[in-house]
Amino acid sequence: MSHSLHHQFLRFAAVGASGTAVQYSVLWGGVEWAGISAAAASGIGYIMGSVVNYILNYFFTFKSDKGHGEAASKYFTLLGIGWCINTGLMWLLVHQLGWYYWLAQVLATGIGLVWNFAGSRWWAFKPAGAPGK
Repeated sequence: MSHSLHHQFLRFAAVGASGTAVQYSVLWGGVEWAGISAAAASGIGYIMGSVVNYILNYFFTFKSDKGHGEAASKYFTLLGIGWCINTGLMWLLVHQLGWYYWLAQVLATGIGLVWNFAGSRWWAFKPAGAPGK
């Protein structure tokens, strides 16, 4: 990774930690306290954490100059696909293959991190006319 790419990825991961904390809290509370499925709790938490992540990524990670209409529509489209990946993996790993829900969530989070960073950098927040930074 180039120096700029490396630092941007680290900022993205740090921002993502806030959304992940929200998601994991909802996952834990949903499974342990509310008795809902791990896939549903994880999916709800993913949505809640994504709003915080959008704001921080827009201003801090990517310092975007795009209007919020364009940036937010692309970002939440990207995260919609990420939500499907996350929730689908949770359903498959936990409810079909019997994995412990925390192990499944850590794997889904890692895959989501790569998906969301790539799409954010090279699509959602990519400056107009930039070849890919």
